[in-house]
Amino acid sequence: MSNATDQPIWTPSADRIAAANITAFRVAAAARWGLHLPDQDSLYAWSVSSPEQFWISVWEDGQVIGDRGARVLLDADRMPGARWYPDARLNYAQNLLRRRDTTDAVVFWGEDRVKRRLSHDGLYLDVARLAAALRGLGVEPGDRVAAYLPNLPETLIALLATASIGAIFTSASPDFGVQGVVDRFGQVQPKVLIASDGYFYGGKTLDCLGKLAEIVERLPTLRRVLVVPYVQSNPDLSAIDRAETLAAFVEPYRDVDEIQFEPLPFDHPLFIVYSSGTTGVPKCILHGAGGILLQHLKEHRLHCDIKPGDRVFYYTTCGWMMWNWLMSGLASGATLLLYDGSPFAGDGRVLFDYAEAEDMTHFGTSAKFLDAAAKQGLEPRATHRLQALRVMTSTGSPLMPEVFDYVHARIKPDLQLASISGGTDILSCFVLGNPALPVWRGEIQCRGLGMAVDVWDDDGNPLRGAKGELVCTKPFPSMPIGFWSDADGSRYRAAYFERLPGVWCHGDFCEITAHGGLVIHGRSDATLNPGGVRIGTAEIYRQVERLEAVVESLVIGQDWPPERPTDVRLVLFVKLREGLELNQALAERIRRTIRDNATVRHVPARIIQVPDMPRTRSGKLVELAVRNLVHGRTVSNREALANPEALDHFRNRTELAF
Repeated sequence: MSNATDQPIWTPSADRIAAANITAFRVAAAARWGLHLPDQDSLYAWSVSSPEQFWISVWEDGQVIGDRGARVLLDADRMPGARWYPDARLNYAQNLLRRRDTTDAVVFWGEDRVKRRLSHDGLYLDVARLAAALRGLGVEPGDRVAAYLPNLPETLIALLATASIGAIFTSASPDFGVQGVVDRFGQVQPKVLIASDGYFYGGKTLDCLGKLAEIVERLPTLRRVLVVPYVQSNPDLSAIDRAETLAAFVEPYRDVDEIQFEPLPFDHPLFIVYSSGTTGVPKCILHGAGGILLQHLKEHRLHCDIKPGDRVFYYTTCGWMMWNWLMSGLASGATLLLYDGSPFAGDGRVLFDYAEAEDMTHFGTSAKFLDAAAKQGLEPRATHRLQALRVMTSTGSPLMPEVFDYVHARIKPDLQLASISGGTDILSCFVLGNPALPVWRGEIQCRGLGMAVDVWDDDGNPLRGAKGELVCTKPFPSMPIGFWSDADGSRYRAAYFERLPGVWCHGDFCEITAHGGLVIHGRSDATLNPGGVRIGTAEIYRQVERLEAVVESLVIGQDWPPERPTDVRLVLFVKLREGLELNQALAERIRRTIRDNATVRHVPARIIQVPDMPRTRSGKLVELAVRNLVHGRTVSNREALANPEALDHFRNRTELAF
């Protein structure tokens, strides 16, 4: 594979550009507002300089169902504090349920053992009956409905029923332990909890009813617990207080066939999502219905080129914001392809089997999955028919240049590979793909339309071709309404606006390239500073994980010397392929690879082998938790991790005492 960076690795054809939604949008916006928008650069510039015009065009392009009102943006100079569409009324669920026909709305695979599909008609009726049952229980606008569920069709049904009423939906995946669920749902005091009896992962059947009984005991605000039988046909619910099956709950409403959509303000709360919680109890982030709907319509239709009838997949659990993002695909007319379980179930090819069987057009996954697929030698190009697949999106961590090569060489050559990045904080993206732009190896294609994204140095000066802090300098509709139980907004302001007042400071260390693309070098709060030089962790991972021997790596800065630290030294932890041991020759090869492809300052002082890396439940490495352990500090919330036992490999390492 070529390492050349002077040419893009993918360029859209003239026909593809002409057929792209974003091209039609640009032409329509130019005509609508009497503008000259000859290319993508001019479109982006207009989108951030004229936000009222731009977001009106997004509303019209997405054919939003609702009353827009006359005013678009109040207090545009306040961040936070700007208000979008203050006179609007809409309902998120109504916009996702606009189709009533027998075509697929949802297809579901539970590993390689469960397959289901649900039509648009069927989805509408299921939502109508659950919404009526929730209203009958007394659920009202502003109440919280919590889901402790796999990525099932019932989870989507629960979201839409909740949103149709104006209640607030919040979710966690069933791999969370009792304390992790209580840490989240206990803060927001739900009226209803919907859960499954268990789930499948890696060919195993895992029970949830024991955990559920404990959780219910610790959530005193619950009026009802609704259980979805997934791994059993008739689960025993006798030990769970206030519990019945979902089917029994909706049975009295089986004749309901219409939904009463509540017309709500633009910023009426829709979702509560949670920070990872690795440094304390998770923050409860509140998102509004209108802002999320508009932002997702923009990202899906314009940046991902989703068209009616496309079949869109994202590998995600209900505890990650990409689940919320995927659900909104219904508003663009897409069929949602849902999956729950291990991405390497069966013979390791299950997701590509799914792509082939269901004519998947958009394959969304994590950078870690693609890296693992490459190291396992998967070659879907040779084993699967992927004619329908047009777009592959990747998020969760930076996508290494070599993985760009792998996707085009081994999965599909004529594929738009869109690395995307944003976060739970905005339930959307700051930077992402564009079907009318080339893809450059190792780069995210562009900044999101309407997002005034920049990269600044510590003094607030814009940078180009150099690394700095990712910021957003103007308001955007998917900014959080705020945090739960933060009446004066102080915690919200401290999270994003304290460092640079009036500017969203996202916490990513990145750069804008000569092509107008972006490279993210890791979290800025995990940035390394040996000798006072800022180094992004992803800069080191990019080199180390090129080596076949290395499955994964994690790097921290250790205060040095320990007695009276005046600097930091780099410590690299590596997980090696099964059966390999870290010896002097491999350690030197790792150092040489880093030195030759980065700089001497990137070379670690210590390299240590560990059997596993601790990660959040959405798959992100917890560098700060490891750094705390190395420095003798405690990690306060192990429950937030997918594999908390991995932390024990980093504690009291004798190699770090000298």
